[in-house]
Amino acid sequence: MKLNVLDTMRYKGLTLLALIFCCFLSAQAKYEREFRIKKSQFPQASLEVAEPFMDGVRKLRFYKEIDSSRQSYEIKFKRGRLKYSVEFSDKDVLEDIEVGIAEVDIPKASFQAIEQYLKENFTKYKIRKIQQQYPRTAFASTEETFRNAFQNLILPEIRYELMVHAKTTEEYMDFEILFDSEGQFLNQRKSLPPNYDHVLY
Repeated sequence: MKLNVLDTMRYKGLTLLALIFCCFLSAQAKYEREFRIKKSQFPQASLEVAEPFMDGVRKLRFYKEIDSSRQSYEIKFKRGRLKYSVEFSDKDVLEDIEVGIAEVDIPKASFQAIEQYLKENFTKYKIRKIQQQYPRTAFASTEETFRNAFQNLILPEIRYELMVHAKTTEEYMDFEILFDSEGQFLNQRKSLPPNYDHVLY
C-alpha cells in the first residue's frame, strides 16, 4: 500500500513538473497570425471608437490577429505619407496605435541600444519592419493617444516594435521584439510567416 501511495505521489509530481515546463515553453513562444477580414466582421464597438479619428485616411483595411494566448483586431490605413495600425482587444478596448518608421527616425542612442541587443542575441539578423508604438495606457485618453500618434511625436512613453528575421544557434526565425523609447528590451515572441493577404503596416 505504501508503495502505491509513493508511486502516485511521484506520478503527480512528474505530471506537475511537465505542466509547468509546457507553460514555460508556451510563454516563450507566442506565435501570432493575422487574417484580413471584412469591415462587417470588425467589432462595431471598436469601430465606433476609431471612426471619429479616421477622416482623410486611405487604404483602409481590417484584420483579426490570433496568437497562442489571445485575439485582437486591427485597422490599418495610410494617413498622409505614414502607415498606421490601430489595435483593439477583443473587449473593444484600444490597446495601441503604431506608426511605420525607418531606422533614421529613431534617436541614435536608442537605436544603438536596440542594435546591441540584436547582436548579443542573434548570430545574424535583418530588420524587416519598425513601428513606433503609442500604448493607450501610457496616455490620459483615447483622444490624446490618437493625437500623439498622428503627430508622430517622440515621447518617453512610446515603444519600438521590430519585426526581425534572425538566426539563433539552430535556425532562422521571425521575431516580433519590443523595446522602450530608450532602446531597452521589453519582450519578444516568435512570429509565423505572414499569409498572402497580410500587408506590412
